[in-house]
Amino acid sequence: MLLAVDVGNSQTVVGVFDGDDLPRHWRISTESERTPDELALLIGGLMRYAGLTFPDDVDGLVVSSVVPAVTEMLRVMAHKYIDAVPLVVGPGVRTGVPIAVDNPREVGADRIVNTLAAHAELGGPGIVVDFGTATSFDVYGEAGDFLGGAIAPGVATSVAALASRGAQLPLIELTAPEHAIGRSTVEAMRSGIVHGFSGAVDRIVEATSAELAAAPVVVATGGLAPDIIAACRSITHHDPWLTLKGLRMVWERNT
Repeated sequence: MLLAVDVGNSQTVVGVFDGDDLPRHWRISTESERTPDELALLIGGLMRYAGLTFPDDVDGLVVSSVVPAVTEMLRVMAHKYIDAVPLVVGPGVRTGVPIAVDNPREVGADRIVNTLAAHAELGGPGIVVDFGTATSFDVYGEAGDFLGGAIAPGVATSVAALASRGAQLPLIELTAPEHAIGRSTVEAMRSGIVHGFSGAVDRIVEATSAELAAAPVVVATGGLAPDIIAACRSITHHDPWLTLKGLRMVWERNT
């Protein structure tokens, strides 16, 4: 089986592929201070809970990461426990995605992997809206070439900032508001966050579509997507495991 790991700033998504199937997947918090042994213990525990064995059931490891410290610990873990060199998406790795931006090296690996999976499954042109620590908009052309995009503040990041900077504003649990006109502070904050972010998504998609001169497919992914996309008009697809699927595709192109 293939172990795929997508390391984000806030959350790490772990999946196990059996061929093209993704029978098991988990979300855990990203902790840059975890040691290779701790990572092995954590991933091994998740796999055992699913009836799998780590490392015996693992044939390879593919990683996309925006946290260098965790990337290095995964490399060490793979060498120590899997006796294999992990495939880490980055310069020199074949993705099949042409990168049409000023500096390709500054583009996060997750954005390229998202582009690969979205184009393979949905065609193009398209936009991947990834709701993570930041809300990123990954734009690709009809041929699957990465064109750039937009990066906005993340939903949870904004909620935490609002609570920390407002003396009388609480840290809220983000759920869909019942009314646009909030009749309490919490309801008002929920309305502002959900309708504000959904409106921003729709506006960015509208402006991007005008530049593409085409109606793109718009797919949402990321752990915070369900909190916002119900209020969006522009989202056409939702795939919470899009990045993991892209990682499997990258693995197949390089092995």
